[in-house]
Amino acid sequence: MEIRAASEQDHDAIWEIFSTVIKTGDTYVFDPNTPKSDLGKNWLAPSMQTFVLVDDGKILGTYFLKPNQIDLGNHIANCGYMVHPDAQGKGVGKLLCQHSIETAIKLKYLAIQFNIVVSTNVAAVKLWQKNGFSIIGTTPKGFRHQQLGLVDTYIMYREL
Repeated sequence: MEIRAASEQDHDAIWEIFSTVIKTGDTYVFDPNTPKSDLGKNWLAPSMQTFVLVDDGKILGTYFLKPNQIDLGNHIANCGYMVHPDAQGKGVGKLLCQHSIETAIKLKYLAIQFNIVVSTNVAAVKLWQKNGFSIIGTTPKGFRHQQLGLVDTYIMYREL
């Protein structure tokens, strides 16, 4: 498996992952009906560095890394990760997370903060905790889960 910067040629594969993940409405704030034309602002914006994990020529996962805030808050990174459902349980998320930590360190970020981790996304919460992230806050009813209704979200943080 190789993780590399995303290229223009990767956009269709990233869209396949993105659209598949958001259509369930249970882990990301993006509207399940988000059009492909919004991928640029949601996952490939100029303020983001986007990466893909490739195995045997197929993109299995993607993540972005960006400043969590502008100007005086730009020393803290923010990331978003998605794994193709067919590749879940194969360590892709772990590799993406570890790569993002290494990349953030190289870029001189002091920490990474996830602003909205859906509390019912137990696998993600456990993965982030295994990689050194702590829950530092809870937003009650911060997410409109498509099956469960309003559920809490977490703010998770890791110093680098």
